[in-house]
Amino acid sequence: MVAFVPTVLLASLACLWGARLDAATVMIVRPASPSAELTETVSRLHGEMLSVGLAVTIAERPRADASSASAWLESVAIDRGIDAAIDVIGGGRVQAADIWVFRPAPRPPQVARVVVERDVENAPARLAMRAIDVLRSLLIERELADATSLPSPAMPAAVVSTAASPVDAGVRIGFELGAALLASLDGVGPAVLPLLRVDAAVNPWLGLQAEAAGFGTRPTLGAPGASARVAQQYALAGACICAPSMARLRLVVGLSAGALRTAADGEGTAPLQGHSVAQWSFVVEASAGARLRLARRAHLTAAVHVQVAEPYVDIRVVNAGPATSGRPNVLVTFAVGEWL
Repeated sequence: MVAFVPTVLLASLACLWGARLDAATVMIVRPASPSAELTETVSRLHGEMLSVGLAVTIAERPRADASSASAWLESVAIDRGIDAAIDVIGGGRVQAADIWVFRPAPRPPQVARVVVERDVENAPARLAMRAIDVLRSLLIERELADATSLPSPAMPAAVVSTAASPVDAGVRIGFELGAALLASLDGVGPAVLPLLRVDAAVNPWLGLQAEAAGFGTRPTLGAPGASARVAQQYALAGACICAPSMARLRLVVGLSAGALRTAADGEGTAPLQGHSVAQWSFVVEASAGARLRLARRAHLTAAVHVQVAEPYVDIRVVNAGPATSGRPNVLVTFAVGEWL
C-alpha cells in the first residue's frame, strides 16, 4: 500500500500542473517606455503563458513615484480578479522578472524574483521560460496550501524573494453611505443621522476623508409643559488610515475638523414660551474602528468617534436640568462603501 503513495502524489501534482493553469488569469506588467529587449521579453512571456493555457492580460506600469508596486498590484488584483502578475524589471535592458501570486485574504501575496542570465544565448527567451516555471510552481503551491490549510512549501532555490520597484498607485476614491448614532455625555439623548463619507487614498496606508451627517431624529429634553427638541448636523474633513487593502479586516483611524450646528426648538404651555436657537461650533473629531472587505471593492466600516466642540452648546429647560452638546459628543457609525 505504501508503494502507491509516491505514484498517487505524482499523479495529483500532474493534474494540478495543468488544471490550475487553465483556470488562472495572469497579468504581464511592462514598463511605460520599453526597450527592444524589454518588448521581446514581454512578447516571449505572453507566448509562453498562452501555450500553457493561461488567460493573459497586459498592463503598463505607472510612472515611478513614492508609492509601492505592492499597493498598485494588490489594487489591480482586487479590481480585475487576477490570480498572478509578472512584472518585467529594467530600464534599457531587462534585469529581472518579479512573479506575484495573490492568495485569499488575510494572507499576503507571494513574491519571487527571477534574475536574467547574461551568459546564455537569447536571454529574454531564457528568462521567460524560467519565469513561467516559477509561476507554475507557485500556483501549485497555492492550490496545495488552500487544499490542506498548511504553510506553502519553500520557494525553488533559484528564486529570491524581493520587494518590487516603486510605482505610482494613483489616487483612489471611495464612497460610503450609512448611519451615525450621536449622543452627548451630558444630557442630550441619542439621535440617528444619515451619513455620507468620501475617502481618497493617496498611498498604501494614508488617505483623506470628508464626512457629513444630519437631518435625522431629534431627541427631546424636558417634559410635557416645557420641552426642547434638539437637532444636530456636522461636516468634517481630515486624514485617515483608510486606504484599500486585500486584507479581510483592517483597522481604520482618523482625525478630522469641521463645523457642528446645534439647533433647539423650545415648546411651552402658558405662561411659558418656547424659543428657537441655533449655534455653529468648531469641532474636532477622533475616530477608530474596523473595515471588513465584503467583495473585491465593497466594504463595511464600523467606528467609534469622539467630538469636542468650541463653543459647546448649553441647553436649559425650566423643568429639567441643563444639558450640553459637544462636551463631548460620542458617535457610533456604520457605513457600506465601495472603492472606484
